[in-house]
Amino acid sequence: MGKAAAAPSSSSGGKKAKKKWSAKKVKDKANNLVVLDKPTYERLFKEVPTYKLISQSVLVDRLRLNGSLARVAIRELEAQGLIKPLVRHHAQIIYTRATGDEKKGAESDEE
Repeated sequence: MGKAAAAPSSSSGGKKAKKKWSAKKVKDKANNLVVLDKPTYERLFKEVPTYKLISQSVLVDRLRLNGSLARVAIRELEAQGLIKPLVRHHAQIIYTRATGDEKKGAESDEE
């Protein structure tokens, strides 16, 4: 008789709904470009040299580029003299716009 009285009390504790572990937030997939198209290419050379801070992360965020594509684009901008490096670190290289003073100084050195 003691077991029969204990059974209803133990079963009443199990009526609570089970916790669902799959109720976490799902991150949206970033749909970034893997190859430069014409409008983005033109925007890259027109807008990016005017940014005060230029890094791989900034290009990925603003132009919706792939990370590796952003690295290549930054190298191209630096080769053309449109941007100059500020901090060189193995993980992140930070650039800034090349002002007119530096461009004039480079031209006078060549003459």
